[in-house]
Amino acid sequence: MKESFNMRIKLYTGLCSGYLLLMIGQTAYAQQGINSLYSAYGIGDLEERDYGRNFGTGGAGIARKSLGYLNELNPASYAAIPRQNFLLDLALRGQTVQYTGSNMSQQAGDINFKKLAIGFRVNNWWGASAGVTPFSTVDYKLLSNKYIAGTPTAVTGTTEGNGGINRAFISNGFKLSKNFSAGVSTAFLFGPINSTENFGSDTLFTDFNKYTFNTNFTAGLQYSGKIKDWQLGLGLTYRFNTNLQLQQTINIRNDQDISSYKEDLPREKFQLPAQIGLGLSLNNGPITWVADYRRQQWSGLNNKTSGYTVTDGERFSGGVEYTFQRYYYNMPMDGVSLQAGFSYNKSYLVIKNNQIKDISGTIGASVPNRSGRINYYVGLEVGQRGTNAAGLVKENYVNAIFHFTLRDIWFIKKQYD
Repeated sequence: MKESFNMRIKLYTGLCSGYLLLMIGQTAYAQQGINSLYSAYGIGDLEERDYGRNFGTGGAGIARKSLGYLNELNPASYAAIPRQNFLLDLALRGQTVQYTGSNMSQQAGDINFKKLAIGFRVNNWWGASAGVTPFSTVDYKLLSNKYIAGTPTAVTGTTEGNGGINRAFISNGFKLSKNFSAGVSTAFLFGPINSTENFGSDTLFTDFNKYTFNTNFTAGLQYSGKIKDWQLGLGLTYRFNTNLQLQQTINIRNDQDISSYKEDLPREKFQLPAQIGLGLSLNNGPITWVADYRRQQWSGLNNKTSGYTVTDGERFSGGVEYTFQRYYYNMPMDGVSLQAGFSYNKSYLVIKNNQIKDISGTIGASVPNRSGRINYYVGLEVGQRGTNAAGLVKENYVNAIFHFTLRDIWFIKKQYD
């Protein structure tokens, strides 16, 4: 029995390590199909969505516990991981975007990994999780005209950007009492932000490469109690501010990647502000209502800006879930779950006096297998970001996710007669 258990440990460790390496590679380099104008600013598009079980409710879930899936929206949720459960979460996203603007209409799409995480119950009052998700993504291509001094001749220049910041985390949730739990998530933010400029030449390129690594902390609190026939959940999170140090280099090269000039530039500081999150959930059996509010305090920061200003960012989200109850060997357990929700995000970016906004509607479905050890989840989001005002670009997008959860029972001692 001991040998079998050790083999299982090695199997899961090997699988998770392999997926982790794959995830890190994909999140750093897979963003090559979506050309988002707005990812050219700051440190790229900040990832505000949850690519797990909360996707179909608009990404709301700060007040929900980690019962059968991992909820990184609030580290306090991990205190509720069922005893002797080992959970593995993996998420994949496909996206298509239609861009519209002045005299332009284009379409793009891509598929990439969005989440890998494992979690388990350490003891009666402690649950833990670790994983990797994207924190921001950069992928854009901009065209512009520049005039040669003393002549009316204009040359077309291109600026392309790619990369992004990844978030590797270790989170812990602790049960404080019957109704309260608390948690903390330690995140490691790392990754490249690259841009390449080319003006009037097919053979000369200027690369600007930035790389950052720093830690970031999020604290969480959850309350769960009864109000008549309803189970009430309340959640609170606080992500601390972080100063990101961006190491920069410039490299001038030809089309054969032979460098003619390379220099390390002074480090650039980017302030990531504090974020506060509030969550509410109500459950009366098969129906669960959820709502979240998150706010980022960007106003007053001294980040270097070019063509944009910053303001406080806000995100409202909410939804409903209906779960069909079923039985397995006369034991009650969750069956198919159906979800619907919405989200409204006011970005911190203000470009040409327009705050960039994002509104979307979501649906989702969770389908467990007969034993309940494997859960398949699919979600769909349709939304719109940006505006056509002041010559900006509007993005009409469709996101589809596939989320897979494997649940196994560990640490069971076999009884012999």
